[in-house]
Amino acid sequence: MAAGRGEAAEACVGRVVLPGDVLLLPARPDEDGERLRLGAGAAPRGRLLCGPGLRRCVAGLLVTKCGLLRHRQAGGGGAAGGAYWVDSQQKRYVPVKGDHVIGIVTAKAGDVFKLDVGGSEQASLSYLAFEGATKRNRPNVQVGDLIYGQFLVANKDMEPEMVCIDSSGRSSGMGIIGQDGFLFKVSLGLIRKLLAPKCEIIQELSQLYPFELVLGMNGRIWVKAKTVQQTLIIVNILEACEYMTAEQRKQALAKLSGH
Repeated sequence: MAAGRGEAAEACVGRVVLPGDVLLLPARPDEDGERLRLGAGAAPRGRLLCGPGLRRCVAGLLVTKCGLLRHRQAGGGGAAGGAYWVDSQQKRYVPVKGDHVIGIVTAKAGDVFKLDVGGSEQASLSYLAFEGATKRNRPNVQVGDLIYGQFLVANKDMEPEMVCIDSSGRSSGMGIIGQDGFLFKVSLGLIRKLLAPKCEIIQELSQLYPFELVLGMNGRIWVKAKTVQQTLIIVNILEACEYMTAEQRKQALAKLSGH
Protein backbone atom coordinates (compact mmCIF):
# COMPACT_ATOMS: atom_id res chain seq x y z
CA MET A 1 0.00 0.00 0.00
CA ALA A 2 1.52 3.33 -1.03
CA ALA A 3 2.12 5.91 1.70
CA GLY A 4 -0.49 8.64 1.81
CA ARG A 5 -2.99 6.65 -0.27
CA GLY A 6 -5.89 4.66 1.07
CA GLU A 7 -7.26 1.27 0.19
CA ALA A 8 -10.61 -0.29 1.05
CA ALA A 9 -10.48 -1.98 4.46
CA GLU A 10 -12.44 -5.00 3.19
CA ALA A 11 -9.84 -5.65 0.46
CA CYS A 12 -6.97 -5.65 3.01
CA VAL A 13 -8.44 -8.24 5.43
CA GLY A 14 -5.94 -11.07 5.90
CA ARG A 15 -3.07 -9.01 4.45
CA VAL A 16 -0.07 -7.39 6.16
CA VAL A 17 -0.62 -3.71 6.99
CA LEU A 18 2.02 -1.22 8.14
CA PRO A 19 1.91 1.83 10.43
CA GLY A 20 0.75 4.87 8.46
CA ASP A 21 -1.50 2.95 6.08
CA VAL A 22 -5.00 4.37 5.68
CA LEU A 23 -7.95 1.98 5.39
CA LEU A 24 -11.02 3.42 3.70
CA LEU A 25 -14.44 2.50 5.09
CA PRO A 26 -17.55 2.10 2.92
CA ALA A 27 -19.49 5.36 2.53
CA ARG A 28 -22.70 5.70 4.51
CA PRO A 29 -24.88 8.12 2.53
CA ASP A 30 -28.14 9.64 3.68
CA GLU A 31 -27.40 9.20 7.40
CA ASP A 32 -29.86 11.95 8.28
CA GLY A 33 -32.59 10.23 6.31
CA GLU A 34 -31.70 6.97 8.04
CA ARG A 35 -32.20 8.56 11.46
CA LEU A 36 -35.67 9.68 10.40
CA ARG A 37 -36.54 6.20 9.17
CA LEU A 38 -35.55 4.49 12.43
CA GLY A 39 -38.84 5.46 14.03
CA ALA A 40 -40.72 3.71 11.23
CA GLY A 41 -39.34 0.31 12.23
CA ALA A 42 -36.23 0.19 10.00
CA ALA A 43 -33.36 -1.84 11.43
CA PRO A 44 -30.40 0.33 12.56
CA ARG A 45 -27.00 -0.17 10.92
CA GLY A 46 -24.42 -2.10 12.96
CA ARG A 47 -21.74 -0.27 14.92
CA LEU A 48 -18.22 -0.47 13.53
CA LEU A 49 -15.62 -1.06 16.26
CA CYS A 50 -12.00 0.02 15.92
CA GLY A 51 -9.76 -2.56 17.64
CA PRO A 52 -6.08 -2.74 18.65
CA GLY A 53 -3.57 -1.46 16.12
CA LEU A 54 -6.02 0.96 14.49
CA ARG A 55 -7.07 4.55 15.11
CA ARG A 56 -9.92 6.61 13.67
CA CYS A 57 -9.02 9.31 11.16
CA VAL A 58 -10.93 11.54 8.73
CA ALA A 59 -10.59 9.13 5.80
CA GLY A 60 -11.38 5.99 7.81
CA LEU A 61 -8.89 3.95 9.89
CA LEU A 62 -5.19 4.69 10.43
CA VAL A 63 -2.90 1.70 11.08
CA THR A 64 -0.60 2.10 14.12
CA LYS A 65 0.89 -1.44 14.33
CA CYS A 66 2.43 -3.87 11.86
CA GLY A 67 0.50 -7.12 11.44
CA LEU A 68 -2.38 -8.89 9.72
CA LEU A 69 -5.66 -7.03 9.36
CA ARG A 70 -8.62 -8.95 10.80
CA HIS A 71 -12.35 -8.36 10.56
CA ARG A 72 -15.27 -9.83 12.49
CA GLN A 73 -18.78 -9.48 11.10
CA ALA A 74 -21.52 -7.95 13.20
CA GLY A 75 -24.07 -10.22 14.86
CA GLY A 76 -26.59 -9.59 12.11
CA GLY A 77 -24.02 -10.36 9.42
CA GLY A 78 -24.23 -6.90 7.86
CA ALA A 79 -21.15 -5.49 6.21
CA ALA A 80 -21.72 -2.09 7.83
CA GLY A 81 -20.97 -3.31 11.37
CA GLY A 82 -18.46 -5.60 13.04
CA ALA A 83 -14.88 -4.90 14.12
CA TYR A 84 -11.49 -4.37 12.51
CA TRP A 85 -8.21 -4.96 14.33
CA VAL A 86 -4.53 -5.72 13.64
CA ASP A 87 -3.25 -9.15 14.71
CA SER A 88 0.38 -8.46 15.68
CA GLN A 89 3.09 -10.34 17.56
CA GLN A 90 4.07 -7.69 20.07
CA LYS A 91 6.10 -8.76 23.10
CA ARG A 92 5.12 -6.20 25.72
CA TYR A 93 1.52 -6.01 26.83
CA VAL A 94 -0.17 -2.60 26.51
CA PRO A 95 -3.24 -2.21 28.79
CA VAL A 96 -6.55 -1.89 26.93
CA LYS A 97 -9.83 -0.85 28.55
CA GLY A 98 -12.04 -3.89 29.15
CA ASP A 99 -9.22 -6.46 28.92
CA HIS A 100 -9.28 -9.23 31.55
CA VAL A 101 -5.78 -9.73 32.99
CA ILE A 102 -3.92 -11.48 35.82
CA GLY A 103 -2.07 -9.08 38.11
CA ILE A 104 0.35 -9.67 41.00
CA VAL A 105 -0.14 -7.49 44.10
CA THR A 106 3.15 -5.67 44.77
CA ALA A 107 2.15 -3.10 47.42
CA LYS A 108 -0.64 -1.66 49.56
CA ALA A 109 -0.87 2.12 49.43
CA GLY A 110 -3.68 3.31 51.70
CA ASP A 111 -6.98 2.28 50.15
CA VAL A 112 -5.36 1.20 46.88
CA PHE A 113 -3.44 -1.91 45.87
CA LYS A 114 -0.64 -1.74 43.29
CA LEU A 115 -0.51 -4.57 40.75
CA ASP A 116 2.12 -5.72 38.29
CA VAL A 117 0.27 -6.51 35.04
CA GLY A 118 3.30 -6.85 32.75
CA GLY A 119 2.94 -3.36 31.26
CA SER A 120 5.24 -0.35 31.39
CA GLU A 121 3.71 0.78 34.71
CA GLN A 122 1.77 -0.75 37.58
CA ALA A 123 -2.02 -0.71 37.76
CA SER A 124 -4.08 0.44 40.74
CA LEU A 125 -6.98 -1.46 42.32
CA SER A 126 -9.28 0.04 44.94
CA TYR A 127 -10.35 -2.15 47.88
CA LEU A 128 -13.95 -1.14 47.03
CA ALA A 129 -13.64 -2.66 43.53
CA PHE A 130 -14.61 -6.13 44.83
CA GLU A 131 -18.09 -7.64 45.08
CA GLY A 132 -19.66 -6.84 48.47
CA ALA A 133 -16.69 -4.74 49.64
CA THR A 134 -17.38 -1.83 52.02
CA LYS A 135 -15.28 0.33 54.33
CA ARG A 136 -15.90 -2.18 57.13
CA ASN A 137 -15.86 -5.35 55.03
CA ARG A 138 -12.53 -5.11 53.23
CA PRO A 139 -11.22 -7.93 51.00
CA ASN A 140 -8.30 -9.92 52.42
CA VAL A 141 -5.66 -9.07 49.83
CA GLN A 142 -1.98 -9.57 50.63
CA VAL A 143 1.22 -8.68 48.77
CA GLY A 144 2.02 -11.51 46.36
CA ASP A 145 -1.62 -12.51 45.75
CA LEU A 146 -2.82 -13.07 42.19
CA ILE A 147 -5.80 -10.97 41.08
CA TYR A 148 -7.97 -11.62 38.03
CA GLY A 149 -9.74 -8.44 36.96
CA GLN A 150 -10.43 -6.09 34.10
CA PHE A 151 -9.23 -2.62 33.17
CA LEU A 152 -11.65 0.21 33.88
CA VAL A 153 -9.19 2.93 32.83
CA ALA A 154 -6.37 2.32 30.35
CA ASN A 155 -4.85 5.06 28.23
CA LYS A 156 -1.42 6.56 27.66
CA ASP A 157 -2.10 9.65 29.80
CA MET A 158 -3.40 7.98 32.98
CA GLU A 159 -2.38 5.22 35.37
CA PRO A 160 -4.18 1.94 34.52
CA GLU A 161 -7.03 1.18 36.92
CA MET A 162 -8.43 -2.31 37.50
CA VAL A 163 -11.70 -3.56 39.01
CA CYS A 164 -12.95 -7.01 40.02
CA ILE A 165 -16.64 -6.31 39.38
CA ASP A 166 -18.71 -5.86 36.22
CA SER A 167 -21.12 -3.00 35.44
CA SER A 168 -23.81 -4.55 37.67
CA GLY A 169 -21.49 -4.93 40.68
CA ARG A 170 -21.06 -8.74 40.37
CA SER A 171 -17.67 -10.45 40.47
CA SER A 172 -18.42 -12.63 37.37
CA GLY A 173 -15.47 -14.91 38.14
CA MET A 174 -13.06 -12.06 38.94
CA GLY A 175 -11.22 -11.57 42.22
CA ILE A 176 -8.41 -13.27 44.14
CA ILE A 177 -7.16 -16.42 42.40
CA GLY A 178 -6.95 -19.54 44.60
CA GLN A 179 -3.77 -20.98 46.07
CA ASP A 180 -1.62 -23.96 44.97
CA GLY A 181 -1.85 -23.28 41.24
CA PHE A 182 0.94 -22.57 38.75
CA LEU A 183 1.41 -19.19 37.06
CA PHE A 184 3.40 -18.92 33.82
CA LYS A 185 3.72 -16.59 30.85
CA VAL A 186 3.14 -17.21 27.13
CA SER A 187 3.06 -14.97 24.07
CA LEU A 188 0.14 -12.61 23.50
CA GLY A 189 -0.62 -14.38 20.20
CA LEU A 190 -1.10 -17.73 21.96
CA ILE A 191 -3.41 -16.15 24.55
CA ARG A 192 -5.66 -14.77 21.80
CA LYS A 193 -5.75 -18.24 20.22
CA LEU A 194 -6.68 -19.89 23.57
CA LEU A 195 -9.42 -17.30 24.23
CA ALA A 196 -11.05 -17.90 20.84
CA PRO A 197 -14.52 -19.51 21.03
CA LYS A 198 -14.42 -23.34 20.81
CA CYS A 199 -10.61 -23.43 21.04
CA GLU A 200 -9.46 -26.94 20.05
CA ILE A 201 -6.45 -26.83 22.40
CA ILE A 202 -8.62 -26.29 25.50
CA GLN A 203 -11.16 -28.90 24.38
CA GLU A 204 -8.44 -31.53 23.85
CA LEU A 205 -6.76 -30.76 27.20
CA SER A 206 -10.08 -31.04 29.07
CA GLN A 207 -10.36 -34.67 27.88
CA LEU A 208 -6.92 -35.44 29.37
CA TYR A 209 -7.31 -34.22 32.98
CA PRO A 210 -9.81 -32.12 34.93
CA PHE A 211 -8.23 -28.75 35.71
CA GLU A 212 -8.90 -25.09 36.51
CA LEU A 213 -7.62 -22.48 34.08
CA VAL A 214 -7.44 -18.67 34.17
CA LEU A 215 -6.30 -16.83 31.03
CA GLY A 216 -5.14 -13.20 31.15
CA MET A 217 -4.91 -11.02 28.04
CA ASN A 218 -1.51 -9.87 29.35
CA GLY A 219 0.00 -13.28 28.50
CA ARG A 220 -0.31 -14.85 31.96
CA ILE A 221 -1.94 -18.22 32.56
CA TRP A 222 -2.83 -19.79 35.92
CA VAL A 223 -3.57 -23.51 35.95
CA LYS A 224 -4.36 -26.03 38.68
CA ALA A 225 -4.98 -29.78 38.32
CA LYS A 226 -5.47 -32.54 40.93
CA THR A 227 -1.76 -33.23 41.32
CA VAL A 228 1.45 -31.27 40.77
CA GLN A 229 2.46 -33.73 38.03
CA GLN A 230 -0.79 -33.21 36.08
CA THR A 231 -0.46 -29.44 36.50
CA LEU A 232 3.09 -29.44 35.07
CA ILE A 233 2.04 -31.66 32.14
CA ILE A 234 -0.72 -29.18 31.20
CA VAL A 235 1.72 -26.26 31.57
CA ASN A 236 4.27 -27.95 29.27
CA ILE A 237 1.61 -28.71 26.64
CA LEU A 238 0.28 -25.15 26.67
CA GLU A 239 3.80 -23.71 26.35
CA ALA A 240 4.61 -26.09 23.47
CA CYS A 241 1.32 -25.41 21.61
CA GLU A 242 2.77 -22.28 20.06
CA TYR A 243 5.37 -24.28 18.15
CA MET A 244 3.38 -27.46 17.40
CA THR A 245 1.00 -28.20 14.55
CA ALA A 246 -2.46 -29.57 15.33
CA GLU A 247 -1.32 -33.09 14.33
CA GLN A 248 1.78 -32.97 16.55
CA ARG A 249 -0.34 -31.77 19.47
CA LYS A 250 -2.83 -34.62 19.02
CA GLN A 251 0.01 -37.17 18.90
CA ALA A 252 1.49 -35.79 22.14
CA LEU A 253 -1.89 -35.89 23.90
CA ALA A 254 -2.52 -39.44 22.64
CA LYS A 255 0.78 -40.59 24.20
CA LEU A 256 -0.10 -38.99 27.53
CA SER A 257 -3.58 -40.50 27.60
CA GLY A 258 -2.13 -43.96 26.84
CA HIS A 259 -3.99 -44.54 23.57
